[in-house]
Amino acid sequence: MEKIRLKQAVVVEGKYDKINLSKLIDGVIITTDGFGIYKNAETVRLIRFYAKNGGIVILTDSDTAGQQIRGRIKSLVDNADIVNVYCPVVFGKEKRKSKPSKEGKLGVEGVDTAALRAAFERAGLIGDEIVKREKVTKADLIMLGLSGAPDSSQLRKELARSLELPENLSSAALRDAVSTLFGRERFIEYFKDFTGRK
Repeated sequence: MEKIRLKQAVVVEGKYDKINLSKLIDGVIITTDGFGIYKNAETVRLIRFYAKNGGIVILTDSDTAGQQIRGRIKSLVDNADIVNVYCPVVFGKEKRKSKPSKEGKLGVEGVDTAALRAAFERAGLIGDEIVKREKVTKADLIMLGLSGAPDSSQLRKELARSLELPENLSSAALRDAVSTLFGRERFIEYFKDFTGRK
């Protein structure tokens, strides 16, 4: 399988994620050491450097901890060039572990390279080029009932499941994800098809 060449640095959680991703990516891969991102100033400086010089790709596990770490990374780099890649939600156990994770989901280290390649392709990362897509806005989510309505949380969960994204995405995280995966116009079309709206 040909490796994906990236100008951006890819940020993952741990060393086993990096080992697995190295089979697929030809480029810089930075590890946060999980929640070490909250206290390791050297890692923070490195991420900020790459965010300002070429951009970063964030690929965390699809569990709650992965979403928290993704949020922390985003908060560290302000409005830098970020591409969000989402690990597919796959239930199982990593080979090196004796039991599944708390949520029972495979992390980046356990997902096969074909599924990870598909995740990078969905995010618009092809070689050195990033497909630029118009961002979905907060107002779009309100208009579609994905934010601010009584059933918004449940609707977001159902939509996330249909897209093989983590179910517990906040409205802001979902907005980032669908902006990366679709762009505004295509997402609104997808959502209307998903809900059967006209």
